Amino acid sequence: MILTGGLKSLLPHVLRRIIRCNRLSNTSGMAEGYKQANVVILHKSLADDFEKFCRANDGPLPLLYRSKPGDWKCPSLSSDSDIRTDCLQYRMYEHGACTGSLRSLEEYSEQLKDMVTFYLGCSFSFEKAVQNAGIPIRNVEQKCNVSMYKTAVPCYRVSAFHCNLVVTMRPIPESKLEAAVRATSELKEAHGAPIHMGDPGLLGIQNLSKPDYGDPVHLHPGDIPVFWACGVTGVEAIINCRAPLAFTHSPGCMFITDLKNDNTAVRSSRETPQVRCISQDPLHYSIVSAEAAQKIKTLETLIGIDPGDRGITHLCRQDELLKACLSISHARSVLITTGFPTHFTYEPPEENDGPPGALAIAAMLQALEKEVAIVTDQRAMNLNKKIIEEAVQLGILKRPVPLLSYQKESANSALMFLCKNGDPGRPRFDHLIAIERAGMAADGNYYNARKVNIKHLVDPIDELFLAAQTIPGVTTTGVGDGGNELGMGKVKDAVKKHIKNGDVIACDVEADFTIVAGVSNWGGYAIACALYILSTCEIHDRYLRKAVGFPQLSEKTVWLSALPSVTKEEKLLKTLVRHGVRSGKTASLEMEVDGLPFYNTHSLMIEKLL
Repeated sequence: MILTGGLKSLLPHVLRRIIRCNRLSNTSGMAEGYKQANVVILHKSLADDFEKFCRANDGPLPLLYRSKPGDWKCPSLSSDSDIRTDCLQYRMYEHGACTGSLRSLEEYSEQLKDMVTFYLGCSFSFEKAVQNAGIPIRNVEQKCNVSMYKTAVPCYRVSAFHCNLVVTMRPIPESKLEAAVRATSELKEAHGAPIHMGDPGLLGIQNLSKPDYGDPVHLHPGDIPVFWACGVTGVEAIINCRAPLAFTHSPGCMFITDLKNDNTAVRSSRETPQVRCISQDPLHYSIVSAEAAQKIKTLETLIGIDPGDRGITHLCRQDELLKACLSISHARSVLITTGFPTHFTYEPPEENDGPPGALAIAAMLQALEKEVAIVTDQRAMNLNKKIIEEAVQLGILKRPVPLLSYQKESANSALMFLCKNGDPGRPRFDHLIAIERAGMAADGNYYNARKVNIKHLVDPIDELFLAAQTIPGVTTTGVGDGGNELGMGKVKDAVKKHIKNGDVIACDVEADFTIVAGVSNWGGYAIACALYILSTCEIHDRYLRKAVGFPQLSEKTVWLSALPSVTKEEKLLKTLVRHGVRSGKTASLEMEVDGLPFYNTHSLMIEKLL
């Protein structure tokens, strides 16, 4: 039966009566503005564990009501309902296998006396709110069921209940993404905000045209696939627990409640979600609260001050710190590089801008349980090994960071280094960060700020960043303070125009994100602080864990201990001096702390911001 305006506007109790004696296709678009529910019915001996499973995975399984054994009604959800007859269609499962589709459960009334019914929130409930925000609902337009897909995302296991997350997909015009997030984020009982926006492959979904449940929904030009957690996750859990007997609704054939889907929660402006694109290949968007975004913007402003009046303010690009850190936050494994041999007549030739910032990033990545490694020049391996060992002894790092070097031995050396067996589909790292790393100029040479060619001291690590541009899912960030650093190719035109000797020294190699700071170390500290801010942002945390499992805020103490500080920097700078590393900044940038060059005048301000 084709949906009509009448069915959309009918009250729930009237629709339930129609459902009892008619066969409709699905309940999408029906009883607009009222909550609909997924249904799971299982033996009372399994009920407590299933409720715990729902609480542990409340994105896909928001619990609206749990009945008592043998209770076919749900008075808090509806006045005259009977769960045996009030879904369009049911499925029966025996020992994990679907053994039939049923129009009614009345013939199983005796078995149902020992069974408990769970009513779980449904995304059909938020469709009216999305439409009210001026966003089309393509499955309603196309008069079909919503598309539902199994993902590769595991839910939090409770006893016998375990499965991967199931999601619904709705095509949303790119210009309406943020509106869709805001329209649904407060509707927690209807799955809340999306758990992914962009390439379905990032969820393990291979083909949008072949949903596991429901119907294919076609995208219009300019639409982005947006995924919400789905209550059919409960069906997958029932299958995997292999209960002797269980019943569920048939996907798309929901139980319609008498509850209005009003959003009564008052959301402060600081809790408003914002959407940012963090990758084009594969297409990927992320979510952050307005409050967290503003804090990171403040950090970006702090580090963008130009203490040497060298013209770096002309290089700054708004929101690069936020987008870079959102991308890093989603990464599993990060590769960091640093090292600028500006003191080419000394041994070692390194400057002390870069390593402290790199280690600050590494420390936060370790605290966030991400894999991290550092790649540097072969000639500097022993120096960096000693610095890392002392950083562990000083408590700056939790454990040693693997130290790597890169040499070009063949045309595909960079690909072999970045990917397992050189396969672009199996990258070892999701994100590359260069901080105060000498960058290759347009003529193939490497220059310090005074136009001195230092190519003989620099290994071709730029090639890794160039290769990363060809590997889907690998993104890059460059941090610099003068325009001749790796990754600054994104702003090379501004470098040539505004930076002294810029026409010669400008780095030609781009990064996806370019963070410009008065001192590169500040950029490293800002990345560490921004990752902390994102990790403590509930909106971002939920999006990262795909609304399954529990919030990670219990780790906040660990993250706090990994933050950069003036004390940590003082200790590390002393370590660098002991190993002969000199300051690379002009006297106008320096001040003395215990007789040592110490130019991070803003690190204390960053601490206070948090």
